[in-house]
Amino acid sequence: MMKQNSVNNVRIAVANQMGKRVKIRVNRGRHKVDISEGIISKIYPNIFLVEIPGSKDMPARVASYSYTDLLTKDVELILCN
Repeated sequence: MMKQNSVNNVRIAVANQMGKRVKIRVNRGRHKVDISEGIISKIYPNIFLVEIPGSKDMPARVASYSYTDLLTKDVELILCN
């Protein structure tokens, strides 16, 4: 079982990066990995939202991820400069 303290640490770390551009690497399983860039837009108790701008072949979207996704390494956040 995961400790509540570690989830809180991840929540605080994500909250400190709110409004900043991040690269998101999502492991979809079976060797499928999605990589995109966006801005952390909103923080909620169990999830956070990332606004991903559109391109010519994909419309803009908002993706939600849970803090436990970060703990289990299904989702990785990399800060962009």
